[in-house]
Amino acid sequence: MTEAAFNAKTFIQKQKPNFTPKLGLILGSGLSEIATSLEDATVIPYGDIPGFIQTTISGHAGVLTLGYLNGVPAVCLQGRIHYYEGFNNETVKTYIRTLKLLGAEILFLTNAAGSLHQDVPAGNLMMITDHINFQGHNPLIGPNDEAFGPRFFGMEEAYDLELRELLTTVAKNLELHLAQGIYAALLGPMFETPAEIRALRLLGVDAVGMSTVPEVIVARHCGLRVVAVSAITNLAAGMNKEALTHEDTLLHGQKAAKIMQKLIFGFTKGL
Repeated sequence: MTEAAFNAKTFIQKQKPNFTPKLGLILGSGLSEIATSLEDATVIPYGDIPGFIQTTISGHAGVLTLGYLNGVPAVCLQGRIHYYEGFNNETVKTYIRTLKLLGAEILFLTNAAGSLHQDVPAGNLMMITDHINFQGHNPLIGPNDEAFGPRFFGMEEAYDLELRELLTTVAKNLELHLAQGIYAALLGPMFETPAEIRALRLLGVDAVGMSTVPEVIVARHCGLRVVAVSAITNLAAGMNKEALTHEDTLLHGQKAAKIMQKLIFGFTKGL
């Protein structure tokens, strides 16, 4: 609801007065270390912020950090909530709308994802160009809050073209391999079956995960420009002989984080 986001904004602003972030960041599994690069940082545990709920998933620190990346004022969420944890739509909306109320104009999302392509194995990055929502849910279900956006809105440019072009240029200049593709969000918490992966491949999906799409929907509803990058942590089910585990997700996420950090730094310089 509107009140929850406003209460969170007021509390956060008291912790770091006269600070207006331009960039919002959400860091997925194994990627939280990126937040340690923020300068003049103020760190606030989710549990202290009204309307924020502590995540229950390993690899999600559950803290909000305010600071500067290459001189760009930024607010970073270290960890996110997922539907499979049992949280409701209001929690997702509060997180994203708080970033908007703090002053953020751009939302840079990261996640850990499984690749559907042998030539994009663990350790690579994939910029999301579009998504398919297979979660069977939408965070905007229920009464619309006109204070943030209209009841009906388009998703043709869910992932901002100009920001994607900037990210592509940054990756090229840094000589980083940045794949591009369609991300499919599934509910989880179990990994997909090999049959599901084969079906998703037929639909044109390039990577799978259990997050991000609800955040994109809320962000676009309230006018935030969105760019998103998946850290590939594994080949999807049935594509190799290794069993999928969350531990491997965290391990490969940490490896990909070093590349992601370079990409994000270059991106902020471009801003």
